Amino acid sequence: MPNRLLTAQEAHRGLRLDRFIAAASPDLSRSRARDLIKHGQVRGSAGTIVEPDYRVKPAEIFALSMPELQPAEPEPENIALKVLYEDDALIVLDKPAGIVVHPAAGNWTGTLVNALIAHCGDSLSGIGGVKRPGIVHRLDKDTSGVMVVAKHDTAHRGLAAQFADHGRSGGLERRYHALTWGVLRPAKGAIEGNIGRHPSNRLKMAVLESAGKPAITTYSSLTRFGGQNAAPAASLVECRLETGRTHQIRVHLAHIGNPVIGDPVYGGGFRSKTRALPEAARFAIMSLKRQALHAAVLGFHHPTTGRYLQFESELPADMREAVEALTKL
Repeated sequence: MPNRLLTAQEAHRGLRLDRFIAAASPDLSRSRARDLIKHGQVRGSAGTIVEPDYRVKPAEIFALSMPELQPAEPEPENIALKVLYEDDALIVLDKPAGIVVHPAAGNWTGTLVNALIAHCGDSLSGIGGVKRPGIVHRLDKDTSGVMVVAKHDTAHRGLAAQFADHGRSGGLERRYHALTWGVLRPAKGAIEGNIGRHPSNRLKMAVLESAGKPAITTYSSLTRFGGQNAAPAASLVECRLETGRTHQIRVHLAHIGNPVIGDPVYGGGFRSKTRALPEAARFAIMSLKRQALHAAVLGFHHPTTGRYLQFESELPADMREAVEALTKL
C-alpha cells in the first residue's frame, strides 16, 4: 500500500517526474524525489518508474512508497549546545569557536552535527530521508556565532533558498564582526573579487583574476585601535556577505591588506605586528588561538510561518578581551 498518491494536472504536462513530485509534495525536495524514483519507490500506470526525467502526462496517478527514515550515520554525542531558539522546524545556535560543523576527514566525531542529533532526537523529521539536521550554511571551525539548522525537508528547502539568494530579495541578513590588522580605507566600502582555490596551495582560497566565482563583501569600520603616535594598529570591522564563498571574509580582508587577526591561513605574514604591541595587547592577541571572526547577527524568514526572526550573539570572551586590550593602545 503506497504512502501517498499524486495526480498530475494539465499544468504538469511535460514536467519531469522528480520536479512534479517535489512540486506536489512540499515536504520533499527535488533531490529526495529523485532518490525515491531511482530506488523504485514510484509507480505509474505502467509499473515502476526509475527515470527521474520521465515526462508527466495530465491525469496520471503516481503511487509513492515512503520508506522509513534511516538513522543518521553520525552518532549522537552529548555535547553542550547554546540554543537561542528552537521549534519543530529549526534550531538556532550560538556556535563556539573550536567545533567543526559537519563530520569529515580528521573530524568524524565531536562535531555540531553529532551534538544536534543527540539534542534534537525524534524532533528530526528527516533531511533527504535520513534523520539528520539540515545544514544550510556553515561557519569555519574557529569562527564563532549564530547559525540556523533545519529539522525537516520543508524547512531545509525554505532556508536554503534564502541563503542561496544572499538577501538580494530581502529578509536574510548576516553580519560578522572581525578584528583586523591596520585600518581599512575607505572606512566603508565593498570588496569584490572572484574567489577560488589557490593556484599553488589547494588547502587555501584566493582572489583570482580569471577564475573562481564572483564574491562581494561589504564592510564598515566600527573602531580603530591606536594611532596617537603611529598608524592605527588594528580595527573592529563589521562585514556583510552578498555572496557565500568558502572563507570569503577572511580571503577578501587579507586581499586588501587587512587580514583577520589570529588567522593562521591568511594572516601569517602579520605575526610581527603582534610582537610590536604593548604587553597586555600582545598577550590578548596571542591568547586568541584562532581567527578573530564572529557571526554576530543572523536574520531570516521562518521557512514555514513566514515570520521574520533575528538573532544576535555578543562577542565571545576571547575577542572581548582582545578589544579591551587594543582599546588601551
